[in-house]
Amino acid sequence: MSFMVVSLACGASPSPPGGQDKPFLSAWPSAVVPQGGHVTLWCHYRRGFNNFTNFTLCKDDRSHVPTFHGRIFQESFLMGPVTQAHAGTYRCRGSYPHSPTEWSALSEPLAIRVTGVHKKPSLLALPGPLVKSGEMVTLQCSSDTVFEHFFLQSEGTFEEPLHLVGELHGGGSQANYSINSTMSTLPGTYRCYGSVTHSPYVVSSP
Repeated sequence: MSFMVVSLACGASPSPPGGQDKPFLSAWPSAVVPQGGHVTLWCHYRRGFNNFTNFTLCKDDRSHVPTFHGRIFQESFLMGPVTQAHAGTYRCRGSYPHSPTEWSALSEPLAIRVTGVHKKPSLLALPGPLVKSGEMVTLQCSSDTVFEHFFLQSEGTFEEPLHLVGELHGGGSQANYSINSTMSTLPGTYRCYGSVTHSPYVVSSP
């Protein structure tokens, strides 16, 4: 993989006219990454699921991540081993095959959450994990650590984890999320993560 140096800040507007197609930034296998793990980032055309030939990444808080700062990547970028410094929101901007000097608009942000930093919470299904059609089930994240935020994720999907607000409970914290069992997306395996306000993208073990 070859690299070229480029200077493109997150807040800068694309200079050439016509480069306003907003791309889509995705992460595989997940945007929730264990500390020390790896994640592959792709920058796609808004129409269809084709990659830009070249793209650049930036971090919304503009903190310096030496592995990609100011570089252009081809097709995809394998990021890792990730540390707490990699946690945060990212955007990408792609260049067009017919006009390599013309850059797209910035993508919507993608949140990369780094797990394993805090003690893991517990997750319960109430009244139980076996639910009859038409019944409600409540997924309850709880911890003896005070987490201001919980993130509930359905395994095997590319959906953004659901953000729940933690509430103080018995010296710790908890959050509840109720789902109607008639929803076709309900069956599956769920995990819960906790985080604190001052570093919301640095999260607990699941």
